[in-house]
Amino acid sequence: PSLLLMAAVVAAVALCRLGPGRRRGALLREFLTTFQICACTNEVCLLAAAELPPSAALPLTYGLTVVHSMTLAGSTGNPSVTLQQAWVGALRPRAAALLIGAQFAAAGLARGFMQLVWSLGAAEAHVGARWERCSHPLQTTEAQAFFIELLFSAVFQLAMLQVDSIHPNLRVHFIALLITMLVYSGGNLTGAIFNPALAFSLHPYCFYDNFWSYLLVYWLAPTLGKFLKVLSTL
Repeated sequence: PSLLLMAAVVAAVALCRLGPGRRRGALLREFLTTFQICACTNEVCLLAAAELPPSAALPLTYGLTVVHSMTLAGSTGNPSVTLQQAWVGALRPRAAALLIGAQFAAAGLARGFMQLVWSLGAAEAHVGARWERCSHPLQTTEAQAFFIELLFSAVFQLAMLQVDSIHPNLRVHFIALLITMLVYSGGNLTGAIFNPALAFSLHPYCFYDNFWSYLLVYWLAPTLGKFLKVLSTL
C-alpha cells in the first residue's frame, strides 16, 4: 500500500505539471515538486520508523531519488536553492519570495495530506501512527548537527558542479547514490535533510517546541551550505 500511495502521488503530480504555461507555471511547478518530495519522504520516514530495516530503507531512498530526478526536472523544491538563485541574480527578490512561499505551503500541505492518509489506516504502518508531537530527529548536539547539515549541503552542491558533463541517464543515478550515501552517513544524527521545506514537513512540531535550534540546524545550515557553491565559482 505504501508503494502504491507514493506512486499515486508521483502520477498525480506528473499530470498536474503538464498543464501550466511557462510564466505562471514556475510557481506551480515548485509547489508540486515540493509536495511530491515531502509527501513521499514523509511516507518513507514513517515506514523506516515502523517496520523497514536500513537494508530496505536505503534502496527505497535511492529509488525515490531517481524517480524525483526523472519526474521533477526544471524545479528544485528547496528554498535554499531558491535563495542562492536570487543571490546570483537568476531570480528577482519578489519572484524568489513567492517561490519560497509556495515551497513552504506545499510542505505543510504534504504533511496534512499524509496525516489524512495515515488516519485511514490503509497500511499496517499507518495504524496508530503518531504525528502530533516532535519525534526529535536531532541525536547529537546542536553544534554538531549544524555542521553536519552544512557539510552535507555543501558536499551535495559542490558535487552538482561536476555532473554537467555526465550523460543525463547516468546523472540521475549519481545524484541518487550521493543522496543515499549522505542519508546513510548522517541520517541517524540529523536525518540528513539539507532542505528547509522538507525539514518543516517532516518535523513541524519540533519547530514549535524548539524553534531556534531547528531554525539553526535545518534552515540556516543548509542555506549556508548552498552558498558555498556560489563562493566556489568566484
